[in-house]
Amino acid sequence: MALEPPPRLVRALGETAPAGDDWLARLPAAAEEAVARRGLTVERVQVPGGRSSLVVLVRRPDGTPAVLKLVPPRSRPESERAALAHWAGRGAVQLLDDGAQDGALLLERLHPDVSVRSLPEAKALLEAAGTLRRLWVEPPAGHVFETVAERTGRQAAAMRAGAEADPEVAPLVEAALAAREELLAAPSEDRLLHGTFRQSKVLSGERMPWLAVGPDPVVGDSAFDLARLVRDRVEDLIAQSGGPATTRRRIKRLAESLEVDQDRLRGWTLFRAVESGVRALRVGRPGDAELLLEFAGWL
Repeated sequence: MALEPPPRLVRALGETAPAGDDWLARLPAAAEEAVARRGLTVERVQVPGGRSSLVVLVRRPDGTPAVLKLVPPRSRPESERAALAHWAGRGAVQLLDDGAQDGALLLERLHPDVSVRSLPEAKALLEAAGTLRRLWVEPPAGHVFETVAERTGRQAAAMRAGAEADPEVAPLVEAALAAREELLAAPSEDRLLHGTFRQSKVLSGERMPWLAVGPDPVVGDSAFDLARLVRDRVEDLIAQSGGPATTRRRIKRLAESLEVDQDRLRGWTLFRAVESGVRALRVGRPGDAELLLEFAGWL
């Protein structure tokens, strides 16, 4: 069976791939090698799949269902592997092998088409927040995970460049960068964070009702992780006449339920929304950028 990347993955990686990167071209052969090395039987490639990895539904030699995931090196698959190993299935998908041979991830099979996002909004937020709470643990000793300060520092440089290219976004960028400086200046308890948590990253499972997938782990302030959840279903928030008030209530409810400081959550929500909006502009997604920057303006 040809293990071709879905169009969604091709488009997404095409937006961000550095010049000369041939990972996508090599992907089908790499996937076939990873399957053969583990003695797996391929069922199908998950379509439409994600925007950062190839996900293949497979069976192990003993017939157990599993998932084989291949991620570009620039997306730090070794970091994802280390985080999943540390969580050891607590709140997250279980890692089934160390992937040392080729960097591919062999994972517990969840229900790939059933995410928390399929639930009514209030229930979805409740279940997602409960999953996130289980992930916030102390990082392993001597960890090599990126920190929130490091990640947002890289993002801040790109945001400044975006503001120079498009002066209309400069006031929001300035506010977001000021919020970041204030947040980093105030100490917070370091936790291992999912890094890219949202409702669609929480899938239905057999071992537990809901488990997180696809982390881009980072160490730092829990409010940073929760901030991405605040803007879930942003298109619905924008469509509401009371969107700003709904957002304020969501921040309050999420902060209280997970014992996170509301001001820190609001600040990181602002930063992450502006960063995502400026990035969307940079890669040619003006519709997404408009939604995100309008949302950021409410904060």
